[in-house]
Amino acid sequence: MDVTAQSTAETLAPSRKTILSMLLPYLLIAPTMILVFVFTLYPAVNSVIDSLYEPARNARDPSEFVGLQNYADLFDADHYIGSAFVQIIGQTLAFAVTTVIVSVPLALFFALLLNRNIRFQGLWRFSLFYPSLLPLIGAASIWAFLFSDTVGLINTVIRSFGGRGLNWLGDPNVVLWAVIAVNIWKQAGYYMIFYLAGLQNIPKDFYEAASLDGANAWQQFTYLTLPLLRRTTLFVLVIAFTFAFQTVEQLQVMGMGNPGNRGNLLLYYIFQTIPERRNWGYVNAMTVVLVLILLVFTVSNFVLFERGREDD
Repeated sequence: MDVTAQSTAETLAPSRKTILSMLLPYLLIAPTMILVFVFTLYPAVNSVIDSLYEPARNARDPSEFVGLQNYADLFDADHYIGSAFVQIIGQTLAFAVTTVIVSVPLALFFALLLNRNIRFQGLWRFSLFYPSLLPLIGAASIWAFLFSDTVGLINTVIRSFGGRGLNWLGDPNVVLWAVIAVNIWKQAGYYMIFYLAGLQNIPKDFYEAASLDGANAWQQFTYLTLPLLRRTTLFVLVIAFTFAFQTVEQLQVMGMGNPGNRGNLLLYYIFQTIPERRNWGYVNAMTVVLVLILLVFTVSNFVLFERGREDD
């Protein structure tokens, strides 16, 4: 009997180890998956469902199912929400595209300059990266002072050269450009770090071989550096677009989207619309639209990344 029991125990021991080894990966990712479900998946699904309802005026009454009417109202120029939403989503897209078009090449330019042995290299790198370390609300406060109509440094310099100066945060045609300038200043140094890492991972032998083949600096940059930084660029583009659509804090300081919502962006407009109960259905609908826009950019990056990997 003892021999039989020992044989049975020896048979069960490997099976228990096998089951544990199979469950171990799931146990390790379980805490992360729980957090993702609680703070990401559940709120996302709940927002989609709530976007199909119109809240009752009385909190005790049930919400009314309206289907896609909330989404239709968002794009209705005659609706009190839609009249502002169409304008703001256009401004947000323009803000994101302009910010990315300027800040990403600027970050690459900074990285190319600082990827060489120059004097005070560490100081230059820190100087360009430092704006990204500042709290956004603090950085926006600095720029709000610089943009001040009367005592701001920028207008003071302009007037010293005989110019009239601009009402940077009060002119409807200028305020969005002021917000764009702050975002570029804040993010370019951050994206530079990714490009620096990408440049330092390129073997120097590639450039030496290209030089021996007669390639000049521009040809090395065009046919060697840019292709090898393709995946870095795709990653930077995704996070740059994501950050652009998440701009909130600086608008709180720089005019709160005024005048006439000409300096407003989508996420901040959602924040402004939340307090009124009648707008909750529209708030959820706008959140879904925002998530879909970001999802399109993310999926596009994934498709381009996979295509680039196949080309390699």
